[in-house]
Amino acid sequence: MATKDDVKRAVCETIDRKASLIIGLGDTIRRNPELGFKEFKTARLVEEALKEMGLSPRGGLAVTGVRAEARGVKDGPTFALLGELDGLVVAGHPVADPQTGAAHACGHNAQIAGLLGAAMGLAGARAFDHLAGRVVFFAVPAEEYGDVEWRVQQSRAGKLEFLGGKPELLRLGHFDDVDLAMMIHTTSQPEMKKAGVSASNNGCIVKTVRYIGRASHAGGAPHLGVNALYAANIGLMAINAVRETFKDDDSIRVHPIITHGGSQVNVIPGEVRIETYVRGKTVEAILDANRRVDRALRAGALALGAQVEIETLPGYLPLFNHAGMAQHFTANAAALLGGDQVTETGHRSGSTDMGDISHVMPTLHPYMGGATGSGHGADYAIADPKLAYVEPAKQLALMAVDMLWGNAEAARDILKGWKPRMTKEEYLAFQRGVARTELFDGAK
Repeated sequence: MATKDDVKRAVCETIDRKASLIIGLGDTIRRNPELGFKEFKTARLVEEALKEMGLSPRGGLAVTGVRAEARGVKDGPTFALLGELDGLVVAGHPVADPQTGAAHACGHNAQIAGLLGAAMGLAGARAFDHLAGRVVFFAVPAEEYGDVEWRVQQSRAGKLEFLGGKPELLRLGHFDDVDLAMMIHTTSQPEMKKAGVSASNNGCIVKTVRYIGRASHAGGAPHLGVNALYAANIGLMAINAVRETFKDDDSIRVHPIITHGGSQVNVIPGEVRIETYVRGKTVEAILDANRRVDRALRAGALALGAQVEIETLPGYLPLFNHAGMAQHFTANAAALLGGDQVTETGHRSGSTDMGDISHVMPTLHPYMGGATGSGHGADYAIADPKLAYVEPAKQLALMAVDMLWGNAEAARDILKGWKPRMTKEEYLAFQRGVARTELFDGAK
């Protein structure tokens, strides 16, 4: 009878034989980037690849999500392997879509290649003959929380409620039958070595801000106008003045952009629009910083006698990686990549909607290398296709074997000791409670 090590070896050998196909899938996605909730070409590619493996994918989940599953020979927990479909707008990226500006400058194309490679390895090695429970292969939309104005429009039209992919999938019940979840994120940061796990990541709240002034002739009658751009500038300067009050341990990040600064140069701006995140290490820290940001934004309206409409949108919860799952990952990664190439780190200040998943089930979100340049930058590129595309496929598949081998003892042990930070119902209530819109009139 095959041992677990025999099956893991067979899985890796299968993935190695499929390496050129896996790399080709990753590169095809890289050259065809799409924005969140618009990843229709990528979703079709995923569906077709899963069908070729004999699986029965379901598409159109939270607009573009794709899910397939494979069963072991016994009943047991369900372990979801995830990959993210979307790119993001990065000016100047050499492989950006010329119409939308979308680019794969965060390595999500490698995630999908790794996800599909893991399915190939597990199916080709007949690993499911030795597993209990189910493995879900889940390509998920819209992790990058951009294109905010369009997403808000979709929400108001009733096509979405939450504006990130995993929160929307949670709301719709597509994680209801999942017990544990994992994905691997590509990184270009050398300190993460070839593979690494952080303890946690920031969460965030997302805001849209609209300063409303009064347009007038900028040369002939500026005294008749209320300059919304100046109000916005004062609001942004007030945020900067508040930054020194943020505690270092809270890892607060506030990074606004002006998406509309005026209509024409000879017209006093009557409307200015801003988008921003408020990030932090804990929910409490995020909510406290958000109150301070709102106060600063009101100050801009007060100074100019303008109005400011502040819309606060539910973002992503902080991520907490499960230590027990991380132990399995680091052991597997060290076995294949070398112990000196695997690291564990503390807190990271970026945000991911995998944090939302980590509040309701045991979750792992490690990083693997293979990229160069700056994440979300025009110079971001896949430099080592084997490390970026093929090795994550092995690590995802090996985790599935570890979790569900035999009677799924490893997964059952993790679940036995797991206490959710929130139930699904508590999660939905919290996120809905974040959403609010305030209109402050600085002229009164």
